[in-house]
Amino acid sequence: MGTGPNTAVRTTSGRPGTSSSSGARGHVPVSRDTAQGDDAARALWDGRPPTVLLIEDDPGDALLVEELVADSEVPLRLTLARTLAEAVTALEAEVPQCILLDLHLPDAQGLEALERVLVHSGGAAVVVLTGLAEERAGLAAVAAGAQDYLIKGRVEPDLFVRAIRYAMQRKHTEQAASALQTSRLRAQENARLERGLLPTPLLLDSTVAICARYQPGRSQALLGGDFYDVVQTPDGMTHAVVGDVSGHGPDEAALGVCLRVAWRSFVLAGARGQQLLTLLEQILVAERSGPEIFATLTCLTRSPAEEHMNLQRAGHPGVLIRSPESGVSLEEVPGGPVLGLLPGRATWPVTAVPVHRRGAVMMFTDGLIEGRIGAGHERLGEHGLLELARRHAHEPAEAFVDTLIHSAQTLAASGGGLADDVAVLHLEWNGAT
Repeated sequence: MGTGPNTAVRTTSGRPGTSSSSGARGHVPVSRDTAQGDDAARALWDGRPPTVLLIEDDPGDALLVEELVADSEVPLRLTLARTLAEAVTALEAEVPQCILLDLHLPDAQGLEALERVLVHSGGAAVVVLTGLAEERAGLAAVAAGAQDYLIKGRVEPDLFVRAIRYAMQRKHTEQAASALQTSRLRAQENARLERGLLPTPLLLDSTVAICARYQPGRSQALLGGDFYDVVQTPDGMTHAVVGDVSGHGPDEAALGVCLRVAWRSFVLAGARGQQLLTLLEQILVAERSGPEIFATLTCLTRSPAEEHMNLQRAGHPGVLIRSPESGVSLEEVPGGPVLGLLPGRATWPVTAVPVHRRGAVMMFTDGLIEGRIGAGHERLGEHGLLELARRHAHEPAEAFVDTLIHSAQTLAASGGGLADDVAVLHLEWNGAT
């Protein structure tokens, strides 16, 4: 049998060069218990022979491993590399499920050989082969990252295959545990970052109460492209924004945060109306990852001493207005195009909308209303949300907002739920001046 570099040494069960009934040692009777054990062992590989790379420069030891494979009668696809350099070349071409490593190679010795193999091993389990007098080296190798060690000449065929199988299982367990720990750390870090990136309303008095909810649409997302913010200025005016960057992903999330911070900065600097949205569009165009990216938003400005508010809309859904006298209504004021569609040429009118002195306004992104409801392509839509809101018109702010989000999720459950980001901002004035 050939033992050249990267040569398949063993791909099927049975002794190489012999028939199933005779061999150099003669026929070995197979008991019923042994046959059952072999069947169980074969089942462990899920019908496909596992790939094993043997890194061994001694022809005698390589032959010993071949015989262990043959005598185990369990299919293995064995490949031989005589040096570490040959092994690295083989690993770059294909990562096996298990690596059998001799610690004494012409071009690497001891733990150095193991360390270099681990760099290229990918998801492969590593089993170190040691001599009888080198058991401490085997233990050191396990401590350094190998899954197991075997002593040459002291392993029976069934134990040999079992060691390979256990090493593979141990490697899978280690990888699963590592992935779980990484996921937990990522979730903790995401929570910390989310707390830092979501806005803290900048309120100077108690004339307005804020209830905000944010729900990313992507699995394990930090933030989506939706954003919101609230600022009170020294003149007593309350300013609020809710917006949505097109697309999904970290770039869109970053752009959403960028636009939110820019909006707050421009408002505090005195920008209003057309100037405010023109400046935001300039930021969007400068920061977006491609010309196809745009953003929708609604801006609100209100003084508690007045019974109206100013709304500005750029391709965004309307707002829900809650009145202690007339209940809930949907307001869709005239607007302009989305930000980024016509850079430098678009206009966004400001519209005065009546609102009760003790009224409330709920602003939201389209993720709340675009979930599919029913078996077809029907979506909740703004008017469907209005119907839900009227059923809960007299609930307090937090219960009102949470009920609407939960109801929208429930209605969209058959269509996969609310897949898009959701931002909801509820502002309620107490009538004080």
